[in-house]
Amino acid sequence: MEKITRLDKFRVPVGNQEIELQQIEFAAGGLLFLRLRIREHRRFTIFDIDPVTAGRWAEVMASWSQRQLDAAGGLADGEKPDADQG
Repeated sequence: MEKITRLDKFRVPVGNQEIELQQIEFAAGGLLFLRLRIREHRRFTIFDIDPVTAGRWAEVMASWSQRQLDAAGGLADGEKPDADQG
């Protein structure tokens, strides 16, 4: 059995996909993973990601995002875009 802890849930402004991030702890071995669930209407895409992969993915996404925001004169450091936190 696994223990699931919800970390965040929001909707993408363009496309309206629902994104949910969860921590998954597997009882066998106590392994921890980050679960990324993307819901598009009735379709689900689910990734279970180890900490090393999650860190690399996060670095690339944060770097890309910052370049786009800087180029657009976007949000201030630490400011979050409006999102449904449902």
